Amino acid sequence: MTTFRELHEQSAPLVLPNAWDLGFALAFADAGFAAVGTTSFGVAASAGLPDGDGSSRTATLALAAEMCRLPVHVTADIEDGYSDDPGAVAGLVAELAGQGLAGVNLEDSAAGRLVDPAVVAAKVAAIRLRSPAMFVNARVDNFWFGEQASVEEVLQRARTYADAGADGIFVPGLVQPDDIRRIAAGTPLPLNVLAHPTLSVVELGALGVRRVSSGSLPYRAAVDAAVNAVQALQGGSPLPAATAYADMQARLVAFRRHRAG
Repeated sequence: MTTFRELHEQSAPLVLPNAWDLGFALAFADAGFAAVGTTSFGVAASAGLPDGDGSSRTATLALAAEMCRLPVHVTADIEDGYSDDPGAVAGLVAELAGQGLAGVNLEDSAAGRLVDPAVVAAKVAAIRLRSPAMFVNARVDNFWFGEQASVEEVLQRARTYADAGADGIFVPGLVQPDDIRRIAAGTPLPLNVLAHPTLSVVELGALGVRRVSSGSLPYRAAVDAAVNAVQALQGGSPLPAATAYADMQARLVAFRRHRAG
C-alpha cells in the first residue's frame, strides 16, 4: 500500500473524504478512497453539539479507533489536541498511533481565536518526539477566522510549524487562487485546503495544492439529502436512488466479522 505520506507526493492532490460515523467511513473506503479522515463538525453536530470546543473528543477518538480497522489510511481531526499541555497532546497522539492512525490535524486556534504559534509549535515538536511516523498536519486558521488574514502571516506560522516538525500545512478558508499559489510556493510542506467552491481538484493541483479535504461538506450534504428524500415522500415526488439496505447491511456485517477475527 502507498504510505499516507506518499499520497501527498503524487501527481494529483489527495482527495480526503471526512466521515462522522463508521457507516460513512465504510462507504468512503468501499468507494475506493485511499484515506479517510474524521470531521470534528460532523461528529459534534451528529451528537447535537457545537463544533470547536472539545465536546466531541470522546466521540472522535472512539470513531478514529474504529476506523483504524478499515483497509485505508486514517487521519483524525483532534482540534487543538484537547489540551494546552504539549506532553498531554503528544500522549494522546501516541495512543492513536498505537491504534494504527496515520495522521492528525492540529489547529492553531481555540474558541474561535488564533493562539500563540509557539504554543502550537511546542505541541508539534512533542508529537514528533513521541510519534515520529505520525503525519502531523498543522492547521493555520488565519483565513478561517479572518484574523491576521494575509499570505505573509500564514506563511510565518507555517514556517514555524515546519521548523517544529510538521509534515503538512492545512489552511481552511483559503479561496483566492493567487493566495493559494503563493502559500503553496512559500512553504516546503504539502498544502491542504478545503474543497473549493469554484476550483476543481485538478485546478487546485495546478496551484500547488497537495491535499483537498471534503471537511464537513459530506455531512451537510447528507443532511440536505435526508430532508429532501422525506419531503419527496411526503409530496409524492419520485424518491431518490439509494444504496440497498441489504448491501449496506452486508458491508457492516463483513466489517464486524473482520473486526472479531
